Amino acid sequence: MGAIELKILHKDKNSEARYGYLVTPHGTVELPMFMPVGTLATVKTLSPEEIKELGAGVILANTYHLYLRPGAEIVAEAGGVAKFMNYNGPMLTDSGGFQVFSLAKNRNISEEGVEFRSHLDGHKIFFTPESVIHTEELIGADIIMSFDECAPYPCTKEYMANSVERTLRWAKRGLNAKTRSDQALFGIVQGGDFPDLREHSAKKLVEMNFDGYSIGGTSIGEPKDVEYRMVSYAVKHLPEDKPRYLMGVGSLDMIFDGISKGVDMFDCVLPTRIARHGTLMTSRGRINIKNKQYERDFTPLDEDCDCYCCRNFTRAYIHHLMKCEEGLGARLCSIHNIRFLIHHVERAREAIKNDRFNEFAAETMHKFGSDRGF
Repeated sequence: MGAIELKILHKDKNSEARYGYLVTPHGTVELPMFMPVGTLATVKTLSPEEIKELGAGVILANTYHLYLRPGAEIVAEAGGVAKFMNYNGPMLTDSGGFQVFSLAKNRNISEEGVEFRSHLDGHKIFFTPESVIHTEELIGADIIMSFDECAPYPCTKEYMANSVERTLRWAKRGLNAKTRSDQALFGIVQGGDFPDLREHSAKKLVEMNFDGYSIGGTSIGEPKDVEYRMVSYAVKHLPEDKPRYLMGVGSLDMIFDGISKGVDMFDCVLPTRIARHGTLMTSRGRINIKNKQYERDFTPLDEDCDCYCCRNFTRAYIHHLMKCEEGLGARLCSIHNIRFLIHHVERAREAIKNDRFNEFAAETMHKFGSDRGF
């Protein structure tokens, strides 16, 4: 066994959805799963114990941001990111590839790597595939990502083809630079909305024999039907015996679509980001709890939810907290949104085991307010 081991126990008879376990150095987690994002070694407003209580397995942290603050060496001195933040479970680090997209105005790409100007104070930082792996090894997560370019959408096929080839060269360089045997390294499939480039990227990465594979370059502003195609173009070329991770996806319909195609892992900042502004996912659709209609609504936020927020507080109280900008409001909303996604993925796992994932997804989305089938 390497740093991680995938155990697929059941495949849905009517879709590509699959149920199983991922064994990591810091614990075993069920698949498919949704991973909360703790960019700076914290899921905003929540404690590690609360995240565990919500049913989370893996937490994601970000290499670029931890490199800047507090510094990878400090995280290493603390015993690694899980110990640093006192999280009793597996962790994953993104490589900074998304920042190549999100900080486009403050970076320059070359064959050697990417020069950033820090979003904090403007000083220059240079990331190479090798330096990123070194930083991720210091941070010490169970699963680490290759350095890549998350290319913009839309872009020309010529731009994307050049980007894919460079990302493949970076993937090989990062793989060669890796020294720790207790960390699993994932390759990242890119290629935008071009089927041949997605296929080429996936097949070349599989030849390199990574521990797992991520599908990148989605949820960056493209229409949902384009995202669905991107996933389809990539996932069918990935091996059955390695975990598959769709990066940056946090809406229920996109998670279900990925599960139906055989994706195992998902992450996104969406549930906590929208929670801090009062937007909540409920079993009957999204609501904005700041709206006046909830001022005297003394019912639970979501009667179908088992989270701490829904068990103990009313919509009227949460409305009051959010209107007053009280910190507890953001905490309760974040607790609910994360639990909402994790709970629905838990239910998806049960549906897969009973060969009824498509029915479950369609029923759930119809109730949520979408008739999209799976």
